[in-house]
Amino acid sequence: MAKVLCFGSLNIDYVYKVDHFVKKGETISSRALDVYSGGKGLNQSVTLGKAGCEAYHAGLIGEDGRFLLDILSDSGVDVSLVGISGDIRSGNALIQNDAEGDNCIILYPGANFAITAGQADEALKNFGCGDYIVLQNEISELPYIVKRAKEKGMTIVLNPSPMNANLTQEILDAADWMVLNEVEAMQLTDSERDGEDELAEALRKHFPRSRFVLTLGERGSCYIDMERKIHQEIFRTEVVDTTAAGDTYTGYFIAGLLRGWDMEKCLKVAAKASSITVSRAGAAPSVPWMREVEESMGISEEGE
Repeated sequence: MAKVLCFGSLNIDYVYKVDHFVKKGETISSRALDVYSGGKGLNQSVTLGKAGCEAYHAGLIGEDGRFLLDILSDSGVDVSLVGISGDIRSGNALIQNDAEGDNCIILYPGANFAITAGQADEALKNFGCGDYIVLQNEISELPYIVKRAKEKGMTIVLNPSPMNANLTQEILDAADWMVLNEVEAMQLTDSERDGEDELAEALRKHFPRSRFVLTLGERGSCYIDMERKIHQEIFRTEVVDTTAAGDTYTGYFIAGLLRGWDMEKCLKVAAKASSITVSRAGAAPSVPWMREVEESMGISEEGE
């Protein structure tokens, strides 16, 4: 199995339980405050580790984030490429979690935006052709990292989130794979319609060399390339917290690719893993291990 490097954000998540999201000029009380590990990069690395990949994480934290290394290590992720800064705090997220289990999030990038080209070179030096690199848009030096990974022949998997001006056309065009939701797909293609077929055609038109996994919330997900589209329904469950649902899906889908599964199995396992994540509280702690996913699918299939 090829190695996979997730070069991404490491955050401390402060999750406030609220009845509804705070409005302009409003002050509300929180029913609870929980502190979790988070960041899209960390969540995806945790997922890759728990899914059984040879996973490495590269990134930067402050002294306040040392416990994040334990979270990664305990999930089977190599953390030797994570730097520790004594000058800046770790990234953090303020998350409101409402009564329906939905979230709204404010990000403070912190150390995630202090990554240097030198650190990128050091992290990439032991990876090469056939290895995978997983990227999001929550760290500095993303254009340089993409350029160097491309030069090394790595397979680039991009989760273009959050969508902002830092995602240049050069970065997008370099992606071999994109894993994204319908809102991100609409923004990338200037589409005014969120239908699965319409978005598939728009993505093909704008990024003809890439392959896509499009997540559609309750409408499921699908794989898209220039020749075909494969749809996957969701596994319905009671929703507790959606924070790391997309990251779990991304990690498990990549794990399926690395294991050589066919596309239908990659989609199905990713959807099942994501359904387990949303049934639990928190970000990284809610991500299931592969054995949990396999057991859950085995029970489901026997009952069909």
